[in-house]
Amino acid sequence: MALTSSFTSRPNITYDVFLSFRGEDTRYSFADHLYKALVQAQLRTFRDDDAIPLGHELKPEIKDAIIESRASIIVLSENYASSKWCLDELSLILEQRQKCNHFVLPVFYRVYPSAVRKQGQSFFVEGSNWTVDTTARWKAALIEVASLAGMVLLGYKTHETDFIKEVVEAVNNQLDLKQLSTPAHFRRLEIHNSQQDLNQLSTPAHLTGLETVNSQQDLKQFSTPAHLTGLEMVNSQLDLTGLETQVEDINLWLKDDEQPNVIAICGMGGSGKTTLAQRGGEEIMISSVFEGTLKIVEILQMKKVLIFLDDIDDKDELSILLGTNTFLTQSKIIVTTRFLDIDAWFGSISWRCWVYKLKSLNDIESLELLSCHAFGSKVPLEGFEELAEQLVQYCRGNPLALRVLGSSLFVSDNDPWERNNMIEIWRRRINSLKGGDLDYNIRSVLQKSFDFLPLDNQRQLFLDIACFFVGESKHVVKILRDDLHAKSGIRILANRCLVNIVTGKLVMHQLLQDMGRTIACEESKDPSKRSRVWHDDESYSLLKKGNGSNAIEGLALDMRKVKQGIGSKPVALKTSSLAKMNKLKLLQLKFVTLTGSYKNFPMLRWLCWHGCPLKTMRTGLLQSSLVAVDMSYGHIEMFEAPTVLNSLKILHFEGCEKLISIRQLHLLPNLETLILSNCSTLIHLSESIEDLKSLVVLDLKGCVNLLKSSLKNVKPKRLWNDRGNSERSLFLLPSSLKSLYLDFCKIKHNNDVQVAFHAQSFFRLWLGCNKFEFLPNSIDLQKLKTLDLYSCSLLKSLPSIPSTLEELYVERCNSLERITFKSGRYSLQWFSYEGFSKLCEVEGLFELVPVAKVDEADLVQHVQWIKAFQDHKADLVGDEIAKGKDQQIQILYEYGITSTYLQGIKDPNMMSYEHMSRFPNVSFHVPFHQKEQRIQGLHVSCLYKSSGSNDKDMWTLLMKINNTTKDLTWVYNPLGSLSV
Repeated sequence: MALTSSFTSRPNITYDVFLSFRGEDTRYSFADHLYKALVQAQLRTFRDDDAIPLGHELKPEIKDAIIESRASIIVLSENYASSKWCLDELSLILEQRQKCNHFVLPVFYRVYPSAVRKQGQSFFVEGSNWTVDTTARWKAALIEVASLAGMVLLGYKTHETDFIKEVVEAVNNQLDLKQLSTPAHFRRLEIHNSQQDLNQLSTPAHLTGLETVNSQQDLKQFSTPAHLTGLEMVNSQLDLTGLETQVEDINLWLKDDEQPNVIAICGMGGSGKTTLAQRGGEEIMISSVFEGTLKIVEILQMKKVLIFLDDIDDKDELSILLGTNTFLTQSKIIVTTRFLDIDAWFGSISWRCWVYKLKSLNDIESLELLSCHAFGSKVPLEGFEELAEQLVQYCRGNPLALRVLGSSLFVSDNDPWERNNMIEIWRRRINSLKGGDLDYNIRSVLQKSFDFLPLDNQRQLFLDIACFFVGESKHVVKILRDDLHAKSGIRILANRCLVNIVTGKLVMHQLLQDMGRTIACEESKDPSKRSRVWHDDESYSLLKKGNGSNAIEGLALDMRKVKQGIGSKPVALKTSSLAKMNKLKLLQLKFVTLTGSYKNFPMLRWLCWHGCPLKTMRTGLLQSSLVAVDMSYGHIEMFEAPTVLNSLKILHFEGCEKLISIRQLHLLPNLETLILSNCSTLIHLSESIEDLKSLVVLDLKGCVNLLKSSLKNVKPKRLWNDRGNSERSLFLLPSSLKSLYLDFCKIKHNNDVQVAFHAQSFFRLWLGCNKFEFLPNSIDLQKLKTLDLYSCSLLKSLPSIPSTLEELYVERCNSLERITFKSGRYSLQWFSYEGFSKLCEVEGLFELVPVAKVDEADLVQHVQWIKAFQDHKADLVGDEIAKGKDQQIQILYEYGITSTYLQGIKDPNMMSYEHMSRFPNVSFHVPFHQKEQRIQGLHVSCLYKSSGSNDKDMWTLLMKINNTTKDLTWVYNPLGSLSV
């Protein structure tokens, strides 16, 4: 989302801090000590050592110093208000605060803030010597500065050196570029929702503004030194490592009044939401929800404030805290939450909300954050590089995990013996983490999302995914729908950042998966008494000993991961061990050999048996309860359902290189997905496939012997007639299909595809890596939505593409010359291309024509002279479309713009322009014309000089035209960087 700032641009910065003080009170004491401390902290500080005579104006250099400073410290001492000079400084400082986010820190030096605010005693401003406007301005300034968050030094027992150190630290933190800066015109209200009890929202009585966040423990607990009245510090600058871009986004949002009033920072536990949201400003006390609601609503209507609602996970909380009535406000609200649909919550109470989803740290950022906590530097110590990389991969960008694990494995560089000892400790800790031993401090944060799932079946769904379905297709909803309402359940889990769907597969953060598996293991120390057994060694031991029980509902075993003794081989397991598991519904076996009868095999919903050694499906294996069968990479040669399987929706035979025949598909009337990818020996497919009215996905990728009408040593027998012995070679596919994969099928001619298909709804088609010159003519493309032709190197043209097409992928189609559309217009939403050498036209997008093929009459008069250079060579650079083209000069037509690139050409016509400049820009006034005489276009030429880079991919030609009268801007980057 693009954000723009509403603040006046800041002038050139000369100083970090302007120090305002009353000379006769503190010049040779507190102010002098503070000045030296600021300088020692490498803060560029301005102070004026010369007294100004009574009645004189501020010196110009003092005014300039205030304007050119990032911050001001105002030392409000007993006689501060008796000086016109000090009051003028104060007024100008507060004016800068409003204009450009100039940070102001009041220091109440042996005076009470209330005395300044009420202007009693020495802070009474006498008006007899000054104008009414001047005294009114000074009084307003004193009231305003007394209302700001500041620091108070009272009494003579306080050590000034310690107090000065805290002042310097506070200013330094505020000016640090990594810290979040709250605009000065915002006040602050914070509500920390811990313990999920709305009736316990309170701020400790001694807190008056500064919040210290302990980032490695409980982000909700904070404490404040009593003399601090309004600053906020994050306990460590390390917390913001990797969050710089997000920090900038939120700062820009804060400053832009056009953006929504609410930003919801969303992410999984430990992702840095609270750290990112922390802000500085004045805190407002709240002792109860009722009082809080009244105060929030009152403040939102009366003042411009910044409200921070931490860890919101209930719609009712928002209604209680913000009310249900709509009203106008300029205030901003920052919410941290684990809910991605929180914008709908705000919509229900008529608030606009920007959902800001936190991204995980990348590997570089993760390594830096881990190293800061583990080694005290931004890079790992020598000898720990590989171990640190492993830990980074385990944490997968979660800041909390990186901080907690880094701190727990801290290594000192001082003691070589300790370093060597710590290497072994690191290795053991990483091995235990990989085994699922999740750190308690990390788990306690993550598990909150799990514990507060509203329904038990949602928690059970999460555990099933964590134990069995990470990396599996999202079609798991079909497997679990009846028992756990999986479709809506997965949506809820995704909304709470517990799972994600990436390219059609279920993805879960490693830490969340470890948490889920740990919860499953805690049901019992005895694996046979758990509902889910997922650890390979435990599953193998359980089946080997025949210790199955009625408690087990899901079991996974990958024999490749079972730890075997030296020289020992895994034994074949007996089906009888599984027969004892009457409640077993989910079975995931990988390269497991079973022996025995399948007569009493459990009534499964999901049978996943990769590398199955069976050549045919045994009687009893395919039960009527099955929803999904996945026999990928197995030895099966022929599949035939033994009886009608009404529940079966998914049938998966990917990589079954011995599979020859699929028969009796009419016995699977509700089949929705049929995966036969890379079944290279498949030659027979049941003709009853056309009767599968629910089939939406058919994957024939790599079925090289199934689609071709002729091939040496293979008879043209393709479809098995279930009702007799006759065979035919034409596929009649059901019109219900929405995804059809025919890539890598070695199709050489468009009539090689013996498929008759007329879709009843929009569908997607994959034809990549085939050798045809034209699209197959037996597939009706009228409702085509996605077409993937990756690496169809002989494809020459795509004529009359239907207007329904939204996505087109034509990477490495080296022979492709032209793409046109049936409707005559460019209608794509996504166009992916690379590796072109001949493409010269995409209708409605661009056309590239050599100058030699353009008639002179078709050129605008003032560029007709370029025809004389039609045989001149030009080194086309930039976009993929330009690469490999004829090196003669080209004319590019796109977006109604005609352009060309003339390399190394000098001609007098190039200098015949009305407006010229030797610089990268030129300005001119357009003369006024009547409507019928409006300018039809601009003719612009630019002279480019090589930057010296040999990387032509980095060369970019760009033009920007500004209409300053109408405040309009056009930017043009020619396709292929051919010209401007």
